[in-house]
Amino acid sequence: MTAFGKLIRTTAFRLTLVYLFLFALFAASLLGYFAWNTRRMITEQITDTVNSELSELSEQYTKSGLRGLVATVEGRALRPGANLYLVTTPQGQGVAGNVASLEPGVMDHPGWAETFYKRLEETDTKSHYALVKVSQLSGGFRILVGRDLEERRRLFAIVAKAAQWSVLIVVVLGLGGGVFVARRVLRRIDAMTGTTQRIMAGDLSGRLPVGRSGDEIDRLAENLNAMLERIEALMAGLKEVSDNIAHDLKTPLTRLRNRAEEALAKASNEGEYRAALERTIDESDGLIRTFNALLMIARAESGQARDNMTDFDAAEVAHGIHELYEPLAEDKGLTLDVAADAATVHGNRELISQALANLVENAIKYGQPVAPHPDGGAKSPDILIEAHRDGDNVLLSVMDHGPGIPEADRQRAVERFVRLEASRTQPGSGLGLSLASAVATLHGGDLRLADSQPGLRVTLVIPSRGVEQKAV
Repeated sequence: MTAFGKLIRTTAFRLTLVYLFLFALFAASLLGYFAWNTRRMITEQITDTVNSELSELSEQYTKSGLRGLVATVEGRALRPGANLYLVTTPQGQGVAGNVASLEPGVMDHPGWAETFYKRLEETDTKSHYALVKVSQLSGGFRILVGRDLEERRRLFAIVAKAAQWSVLIVVVLGLGGGVFVARRVLRRIDAMTGTTQRIMAGDLSGRLPVGRSGDEIDRLAENLNAMLERIEALMAGLKEVSDNIAHDLKTPLTRLRNRAEEALAKASNEGEYRAALERTIDESDGLIRTFNALLMIARAESGQARDNMTDFDAAEVAHGIHELYEPLAEDKGLTLDVAADAATVHGNRELISQALANLVENAIKYGQPVAPHPDGGAKSPDILIEAHRDGDNVLLSVMDHGPGIPEADRQRAVERFVRLEASRTQPGSGLGLSLASAVATLHGGDLRLADSQPGLRVTLVIPSRGVEQKAV
């Protein structure tokens, strides 16, 4: 397609043509109305003047008779101007006036008429056009008073010519403006098209150009750039997750296969086979837990879990998790306590419970016993679960006294399959904090990691009214 073809196919150019047509139509209508109104005003002025003169001449005829009327008409006929006068006998012969000839039948019909005429003093054959009124006097005489319409015709011609030039100028300027606007818009669209083609070719770092005008195209480009940044981040995350899945799941799968192969090669009795099968089941359970965690994260990030949101008491969830994990903490020599106040929250109870459970599991896994108080006072719990309201939010926290997470690593710690070096010796998949972060984001909140001096405090911040109600 040629450059001109692309130009005239743009929406900006087509809109310019539409507005140009409407504006030209409006301008022509306005000028036409002005011309018509001007013509009407001139005609009214002529009729008022003719009626006035005709009334005066009729009174003159009544007072002075035909002689006085003829004298008055002859005097007025000699004046320069566009006024016309004619007095005729009952037989139609001219008695006085400045009109040489009229169209046939004009003097026979009293009233108004527009007619061609010739003046007495003119020698050429050219006819003029006039608006006249014929009145019948007593005795059968008739009198005509009128005015030449050349002035009206010239004024109408001036207005018509101005209208033609105005419409022509409007069309030329409108087309020029349309071409300018269309070319400007087309350049911006072509720049965006080039960027999108590079993005489709695989360069996700490309961004649409944004001008400084702040118009609708700039706002669209800004929103698309934000979307592209999100897509680039998701693609990078997908690649990282794929790499992590391949790396972190390859080891347990390889270990699972090696144990099965070892059982086939070395087991000699039922007990050894059973032990090998039990280890295989344990390893399979770990893989299933990993995949379940991935599915829950995907479910939370996709927003599907918003369909199951209800109102519930966060304190009940905290007490339930405490009751469930207290025996496990005691087996590791840790004390697990809970401090929860009634706090209603709107959300998915299953996901919030699972997120809090993951935080407690991490605390049990990495937590350490608190040293006894030097003066023999009450010992603080090794792990503490808290639930309380803070303004418009409900805070669900888990605090331990383990090694904690350095501030520089806290942002990376919530990514999938990320396990800090200090935790490599512990079992796990590195998905606990990722799930908790996804659950917090689903509910319009966030996950906060802080230092509990010593240890780590992880807090789920959930809006008490829920992300759905806040959007209303």
